Amino acid sequence: MISVSGLTIRQGTFALANISFTVPAGGYAVLTGPTGCGKTTVLECVAGLRSPSAGMIQLCDRDVSILPPAGRNVGYVPQDAAIFTHLTVGENLAFALTVRKRPRAEVEARVRELGDQLGLAPLLNRRAVGLSGGEAQRVALGRALAFGPRVLLLDEPLNAVDAATVERLVTVLKEVRTTDRPTVLHVTHSPDEVKGLADIRLSFDGTQIVLTVPPPSGGITFP
Repeated sequence: MISVSGLTIRQGTFALANISFTVPAGGYAVLTGPTGCGKTTVLECVAGLRSPSAGMIQLCDRDVSILPPAGRNVGYVPQDAAIFTHLTVGENLAFALTVRKRPRAEVEARVRELGDQLGLAPLLNRRAVGLSGGEAQRVALGRALAFGPRVLLLDEPLNAVDAATVERLVTVLKEVRTTDRPTVLHVTHSPDEVKGLADIRLSFDGTQIVLTVPPPSGGITFP
């Protein structure tokens, strides 16, 4: 579950006030809205990358409002992928497992699995420099998925990649929904990305987040 209540953010002249929404456990919510309205800011607050002035953030029924990113145990794909260029592609995929000190055999098996799933197998031993936009986005998604997070945060994951990569990433996200059932918050400016992925659609105009497509029974609630 992702629950945001009374979130207020002020940074310079930019401000969001009293933002509230809830995504139920296992739900896939797509948050849409015009460029510059604050979608990424909200996502970064949930991830712990920005500190709100007020409000509460709960993940899986735990108050994480003051925890750093590492303490929130989320998988996060930023808008610019932000892969580690000093590591190989395989080491990027292994990163979350390595810092959690998982057994080497488990890490290697998971990296191979992700490499096959994301079409990255031929690149695993290559340093993550000079990758195409689609390759970098697949690496970033694989790194976020590696440890099986219960909460997955995606910032424009299908933006600026070719049609074949979009199709592959959508397929992977559908597979993850079926097998791992994470709670997902997917930010995009493109309403088309809702199709085939979201069971919950949230619309943001910079002042409030509202439900624009009814969820399944028992789906999403608002204060």
